[in-house]
Amino acid sequence: MGALNEFLQTKGIYTLVMILFFLGVYGMVLSKNYMKKLMAMNVMQVAVIFFFLCLGQKEGGMIPIFDPNIPHAASYINPLPHCLMLTAIVVSLGTTGVAIALLMRIKEVYGSVEEVEVIRRASK
Repeated sequence: MGALNEFLQTKGIYTLVMILFFLGVYGMVLSKNYMKKLMAMNVMQVAVIFFFLCLGQKEGGMIPIFDPNIPHAASYINPLPHCLMLTAIVVSLGTTGVAIALLMRIKEVYGSVEEVEVIRRASK
């Protein structure tokens, strides 16, 4: 039991991120509703963002603001993953907005966002 507790304390967040990611994959593969597929895609994006943010952390790291009392750069956490994930969040919001606009258009043209129904009506 002690080994499990130690693993969860040190690497448990990665397990949760993997569960979140594969939950998104599961939703993308098995859902037949385009809106649900979009939500599952967003869950996957959040899992990837969490993963990279967790990689950017380190034990005892300081925020990357220059302090003359801290002489070594190794004392700071790496700010690059945080900057990249901020960009990823903006891109995610943009793609979600475009996807919702497309789903609205699909609903308008085909009367449904169910995959089977849209394919059936599009083949006529």
